[in-house]
Amino acid sequence: MKVLSTQEMREADRRCIEELGMPGCVLMNNAGTAAFKYVKDGPVVVVCGKGNNGGDGFVIARLALLAGLPTRVLLLASPEDVQGDAAVFMNLYLNLGGEMESLTEIDAVKASLQAIEPVGTIVDAMLGTGTKGGAQGLVLAAIRHWPEMYTLAVDLPSGLDADSGIPIGVCIRADMTVTFAFAKQGFLNPAAQAYLGTLVVEDIGLPECCAIPEVLERLSIEEC
Repeated sequence: MKVLSTQEMREADRRCIEELGMPGCVLMNNAGTAAFKYVKDGPVVVVCGKGNNGGDGFVIARLALLAGLPTRVLLLASPEDVQGDAAVFMNLYLNLGGEMESLTEIDAVKASLQAIEPVGTIVDAMLGTGTKGGAQGLVLAAIRHWPEMYTLAVDLPSGLDADSGIPIGVCIRADMTVTFAFAKQGFLNPAAQAYLGTLVVEDIGLPECCAIPEVLERLSIEEC
């Protein structure tokens, strides 16, 4: 199993998008579609951050909605804070009639998480591998008040350091983690198992040539 550090994964994404010409929204849609396969049952609650990990979550929410599952999103931001590809999929979900609650205060996050009936699936789409430092603010509150139910983590459990496999402060304990393209370096640490749960690595269409560090500098686009 090939593993990448956070920096190597960031470079692989960059090369795929900027040099090969794969649109980031295609990778995001592929990621959310891959993760949706592991939604166990409804109702489905997707807890989204404002970044690309949240964008993956909006894809999952859209697919759950279209599958007829009772679905809602808890966004840990204002809608206008969601930008780029993540905003594309947020708006698509909303335009389909999806339910979303924007939570911008810690007390609101606490109340909404504590009110969730612990049945179905809750999706952790708050922090991705590109996050530096531990969970803060609204995300920290969400982790602290996370309900005890089947939890699907997108890319990695929020709060887990992808390079070391050790939580930076508090961390989601997932039942299933779906990571994309390649496993992350820290996942090899046995200590990470308590947070990852069952780990699966899903293909999202990112060519392997983009993730070979010793080749990145000399490999031409045509060789991909």
